[in-house]
Amino acid sequence: MGNGESFKRAHEQLDVWQDAMQLVEMVYAATASFPSDERFGLTAQIRRAAVSIPSNIAEGAARRSSAEYQRFLSIARGSLSEMSTQLQIAERLTYMNSTPVLNDLLDLVFARLTALMNALKRRGES
Repeated sequence: MGNGESFKRAHEQLDVWQDAMQLVEMVYAATASFPSDERFGLTAQIRRAAVSIPSNIAEGAARRSSAEYQRFLSIARGSLSEMSTQLQIAERLTYMNSTPVLNDLLDLVFARLTALMNALKRRGES
């Protein structure tokens, strides 16, 4: 690790974790303009769900067993679905407009989580 190289933990090398981190940034930016009376309501719920996604990916990657890893990835995927629903609620309440970039990234993270879960399951079956 000499010569200015930085150490990356296993989860930091995963595309799905990197995408989830980008999703958190986008969600924070999108919710910044929500009404101030939603600061402890919908804004906090959406942000909490967003932060939970890369956090659970990281925690799962640090676990020793594939079954535990899969469980944390499943939790991350659940948080992603929760956040997606909350963003749709925010759109219906006209707090925000749907953006293709955010929706595409959400879909990408969901697909990559599912692919990683399936790969771990296949590896555990062989």
